[in-house]
Amino acid sequence: MPVTPAALAHAEDLADFVAASPSSYHAAAEVARRLEDAGFTRLGEEEAWPAQRGGRYLVVRDGATIAWTVPAEATATTPVHVFGAHTDSPGFKLKPQPTTGSRGWLQAAVEVYGGPLLNSWLDRELRLAGRLALADGRVVLADTGPLLRLPQLAIHLDRGVNNGLALDKQTETQPVWGLGDPTEADVLAELARAADVSSAEIRGYDVVVADAARGAVFGKDRAFFASGRLDDLASVHAGTVALAAHAASTGPIAVLAAFDHEELGSESRSGAAGPFLEDVLERLYADLGADVSARRRAFASSWCLSSDVGHSVHPNYVARHDPVVQPVLGSGPILKLNANQRYATDAVGTAAWRDWCDGAGVATQEFVSNNSVPCGSTIGPITATRLGIRTVDVGIPILSMHSARELAGVSDLHDLARVAAAFFAG
Repeated sequence: MPVTPAALAHAEDLADFVAASPSSYHAAAEVARRLEDAGFTRLGEEEAWPAQRGGRYLVVRDGATIAWTVPAEATATTPVHVFGAHTDSPGFKLKPQPTTGSRGWLQAAVEVYGGPLLNSWLDRELRLAGRLALADGRVVLADTGPLLRLPQLAIHLDRGVNNGLALDKQTETQPVWGLGDPTEADVLAELARAADVSSAEIRGYDVVVADAARGAVFGKDRAFFASGRLDDLASVHAGTVALAAHAASTGPIAVLAAFDHEELGSESRSGAAGPFLEDVLERLYADLGADVSARRRAFASSWCLSSDVGHSVHPNYVARHDPVVQPVLGSGPILKLNANQRYATDAVGTAAWRDWCDGAGVATQEFVSNNSVPCGSTIGPITATRLGIRTVDVGIPILSMHSARELAGVSDLHDLARVAAAFFAG
């Protein structure tokens, strides 16, 4: 079935969003920028916060953003609906003393971040992006644009390469970025130039490698969307679009929580296992006059949708999937289930998810792993454990998960945003 004009427009907007979000810090800033344009007020954690009722607010902590809208009629026991996602993706991070090289080549010393498909990073233009901490106390964002490449060894020099390529993470994943003597060059100077500062000002940095190519719609009936960082910017974008358009005087408190460091286990001050969301909710409910008892009453009727990508059935590797439950691109967002609580979905959550999908007029499909191929996990069980809020794990099906460039269905991307809007509305 051909995708709708609205779905195509959503995909093109996602391409813009990903292009503006090469690092988790850029993603947090882009969410904030878009929501501020939609009328949200940015708050500092060190400041006293204004009255919450009827407000639209956001706060940024490192590579994470939490934003919320409070109905004008909210009380101390009004429930909260949290749409959770994450801003980071598997790849590479710049090491200390990052300028290296030999034999006339300039290279960047990088460390593997999370669990990327290493081979997918070969032979594509890459960019450096992240945040720079400066001597005067400022923190600025930097993005070099296309700068690096991981050239693959020619088949003439490795005749067995098509029998299987295994890259050494230390010696064979250091990208080239120029020609010359590494003692006379500095890759940090490229980042400083991109941020319009001097390299002498840089006192610290958190910088990752990202694919430099823009996301693209293609395929029969324009059904496919390929891009870097769909895991999990597809969800962050869907939640941002839905929250920007959300306005209600009644109903639940609507929250978008875009966390960092999910690919590493979420254990950081800006990750889902950290205190960020709880900190925000405590301050929000305190302004509504809630004591601990009232806040817990609110949480008892609250929900979290933990949105992250899942596996579509792969036509070349069908045996790696469950023999019956086989979601496919273009057939709707997925409900993720796991008997061992790798996902937080239960029967009550399943019913609620189906209600939100029905309310949005969106089809849904289920995801469960092959018993011989254990699944990963995500922020859902972490959020449920930390806050005690009922949580459902959902997302969109994709192929090439953890590749430098992943593949999604155009209609699924738009449908996820539509369900997020229904979820925020309660």
